[in-house]
Amino acid sequence: MEKLNMQTTNIVDENIKKIGELFPNCLTEKLDEKGLPQMAIDFDQLRQELSKNIVEGPEERYQFTWPDKRNAIRLANAPTTDTLRPCRGESVDFDNTQNLYIEGDNLEVLKLLRQNYLGKVKMIYIDPPYNTGNDFVYNDDFAQTAGEYVHNSGQEDEEGNRMVTNLETYGRFHTNWLNMIYPRLKVARDLLQDDGIIFISIDDNEVENLSKVCDEIFGSANLINAICINMNSLSGVKMTHVIKGKRFPAQKEYLLVYKKGIQQPILSIEKKPKDAWDKEYNMIIPEMTKEQFDSFISMDDPQMNTILTQMHLVSLAEYAKTNGITLSDKWKFDNSYRIFGTKSNRSLAKKVHDKTFTQQILGYTNTDGNKRFFRTDYNKDTKDPRIELVQAASTLEVFISDNWTDISNDGGVAQEGGVIYPNGKKPLQLLSRIVKTANCKDGVFLDFFAGSSTTAHAIIQQNLLDDGIRRFIMVQYPENLDMTLEKVSGDDRDDVLSLIDFCDEIGKPHLITEIGKERIRRVGNKIKENIPLQSQFIDTGFRVLKLDSSNMRDVFYTPEAFTQKDLFEDNIKGDRTEEDLLFQVMIELGIELSAKIEKTSVAGKTVWSVNSGYLMACFDEGVNESTIKEVAQKKPFYFVMRDSSLATDNVADNFEQIWSEYSNDTVRKIL
Repeated sequence: MEKLNMQTTNIVDENIKKIGELFPNCLTEKLDEKGLPQMAIDFDQLRQELSKNIVEGPEERYQFTWPDKRNAIRLANAPTTDTLRPCRGESVDFDNTQNLYIEGDNLEVLKLLRQNYLGKVKMIYIDPPYNTGNDFVYNDDFAQTAGEYVHNSGQEDEEGNRMVTNLETYGRFHTNWLNMIYPRLKVARDLLQDDGIIFISIDDNEVENLSKVCDEIFGSANLINAICINMNSLSGVKMTHVIKGKRFPAQKEYLLVYKKGIQQPILSIEKKPKDAWDKEYNMIIPEMTKEQFDSFISMDDPQMNTILTQMHLVSLAEYAKTNGITLSDKWKFDNSYRIFGTKSNRSLAKKVHDKTFTQQILGYTNTDGNKRFFRTDYNKDTKDPRIELVQAASTLEVFISDNWTDISNDGGVAQEGGVIYPNGKKPLQLLSRIVKTANCKDGVFLDFFAGSSTTAHAIIQQNLLDDGIRRFIMVQYPENLDMTLEKVSGDDRDDVLSLIDFCDEIGKPHLITEIGKERIRRVGNKIKENIPLQSQFIDTGFRVLKLDSSNMRDVFYTPEAFTQKDLFEDNIKGDRTEEDLLFQVMIELGIELSAKIEKTSVAGKTVWSVNSGYLMACFDEGVNESTIKEVAQKKPFYFVMRDSSLATDNVADNFEQIWSEYSNDTVRKIL
């Protein structure tokens, strides 16, 4: 049987394989720190293969760099031995939900998700720290070696905090923020589908640096939009207290939208009502009644008859049919042409001129409920003839642009979802628009700076509106609010006190994650209360997983460092459950963490079945031939057990023979 590695894929090793596939002659071997041979890249040979495009040394070229950038890249590629432990008590509908709420350092969580959700996420939205000098960033310590960092999942500063304030007075103000955001975005890109997209909220402090980071990771050609969002009105206290003579009050934020780049995503861009057409359409007549239309087409005027016989009648015919108007054969044309819609009036005039008409009425339909008729007057002495809208439906719509003026962070946003989150909470209206823009009703949606879980709220709400089956993965570090309170002052302190009071109200520990989970619970409960029948088809649950160090004792990873006595001890930590082991196995085997899990008894032993028997596992001691035989007869794709599980040497001797007889194709692995 094969032994599980119990750690994530080493991305460097994967990259070496990819280069080797393209340039086999660049593969070589070298000895690692243990004196064992390992695959490596001969960079001198690779330079020869790429000599046309190599840029190195002091030669000038465009580049974006900062202190410790190389370490940030290394950190993104380094494997992790951490695991995710299930927490049924804090979950909602653990056994049936497809949604995940994960607590922990989002970089380590992203690395674990890369095992299971590589290329499977349709959309990512994040609202990272804006680096204002008052917020917090992850304390990624590059002074450690890669190996030390991998095993240090509980990394904290000297005061016990994993997240620290990044004051502008620090010499590494922008550097710290870049070192935090870069590896997370680098790993996040791997999770996106080929047609996946990412939305990132940011403000003036780091929008320039974030744009450059995204250009490097996703490619500058893959920028879809840099959307400007007017988040605050010009009223209110904050707009009246401006430091005199220093700056205008802040009203806007940005939303950077990038695609992964391999495949073009098709976005669903909303329309919004427009009170009137733009001023160049300077003659607007209300929609005609049937009588007015009959009178219009029966005018005894040779010139009008000429105009009507040359009309673009696709829209006219639809209008007549909708309004019960019968047109004679002369109004029906199979070869009608579209003139309206050209890029300029001059081009339009040329088309009209080529048809030798001095005046023409053009029909154009944008949607079934929005029919419009246009007229253009052509005069050979006029370079830019006018286009006039002579009839339009009463309801007009236009696509929203990259300037979102209708999103508000004022009013009741702090109370949305029934939870208190006074500072940094994104409007539900904003996230609802983003979710709809992704144009996918059944994809995986990820937010790894989840905060108050507005993204989860928006996904549940949108599933309710359009019968979607979108799934969410929320990731949030369990920031200790009591420790945060000691580091803030003024309004920030009041905000943290409000969060602590809310945690007390719901009887939960003083952690940011408790607020996000409570919001999802309340959203789900409200749906069940208000629309009980429809709520049966909406997934309002979530499976809570918590980042922790590996389930395996250190002897599992470095047996050479232990004595002979240590090697005979159990290699699994004493406080870990069978379900803990199951989830670490699911991570390594690339099985989605929302997969259906069943617990059964086979010949007196506990057997776990994942995804209807795709994976079966038994972690009990004293497993006999009856258990192995019965499991083998179910023909799972994977079977996993502990190294010490088999009852006797005789069972061990017959193990492979049993599998060969009943399910030889099953992949067998041990912990």
